[in-house]
Amino acid sequence: MSVLAARGLRKSYAGVEVVCGVDLAVAPGECFGLLGPNGAGKTTTLRLCLGLITPDAGEIDLLGEPVPRRAREARARVGVVPQFDNLDPDFTVAENLVVFARYFGMAARDIEARIPELLEFAGLAGRGAAKITALSGGMKRRLTLARALINDPQIIFMDEPTTGLDPQARHLIWERMRSLTQRGKTLVLTTHFMEEAERLCQRLAIMDRGRIIAEGSPRALIAKHIEPQVLEVHGPGYAAWMARARALAPRVERAGDTVFVYAEDVAPIMKTLAGEKELAYLQRQASLEDVFLKLTGRDLRD
Repeated sequence: MSVLAARGLRKSYAGVEVVCGVDLAVAPGECFGLLGPNGAGKTTTLRLCLGLITPDAGEIDLLGEPVPRRAREARARVGVVPQFDNLDPDFTVAENLVVFARYFGMAARDIEARIPELLEFAGLAGRGAAKITALSGGMKRRLTLARALINDPQIIFMDEPTTGLDPQARHLIWERMRSLTQRGKTLVLTTHFMEEAERLCQRLAIMDRGRIIAEGSPRALIAKHIEPQVLEVHGPGYAAWMARARALAPRVERAGDTVFVYAEDVAPIMKTLAGEKELAYLQRQASLEDVFLKLTGRDLRD
């Protein structure tokens, strides 16, 4: 059984189809990632699933409710962490939670009991009276996450939840997200951080130009689409060396002045670097980012 199921979703704007027959199924208690370059249709897909916009075609079931017809009822059991914090600077930390809780019709007694738990979860215990302007970026992001949990939702949609955060704040958010799935919550995550998706998501879908082009666990996608070892080489004279590498490796790509070599074993290729003092190299295991770039390309998207 899925907590979110979408079948044949389509949506066009000004004659341009931005979501082209998307199918999704998210299981209870999993962290599901939706990845894609800018303009791939991720945000539109999420807005369709939340019932914020109406599809041109297709069916959506969110927590057993047909969307958009009964989107309001479904959203009563949903939490949303938007891409950008929209906390009210005129209210304190606690007041931001109180105001949001009232949107769900929660009783004052229940709100009062819930706030200390959420502040503790967000690492903001004792900061309830603080003004929003006194918080760091990481604190604001954690408060936005806590606010999304005020109604004890079954599923939480997170749109790039760690963008702009330093590594310490990012790791704390990751720990909190893992604790949510351990408590049986379902997460739907969009992110541009491939490491984030690889660490957190049990399954993910890669979207490009309005379509799902790959789906599976991070490890399965890496095994299916990418050779296991990667060699990155850059420096003066890389072009001549690249020609030699092409004869030894099944796949060689260039991005700017960096050559990416993909192979089952890069050891024979590394031997060709002996004596190439101007070339620097890095040998590593293949990652989800390699899969993403192979499937969606290395060109910039605006």
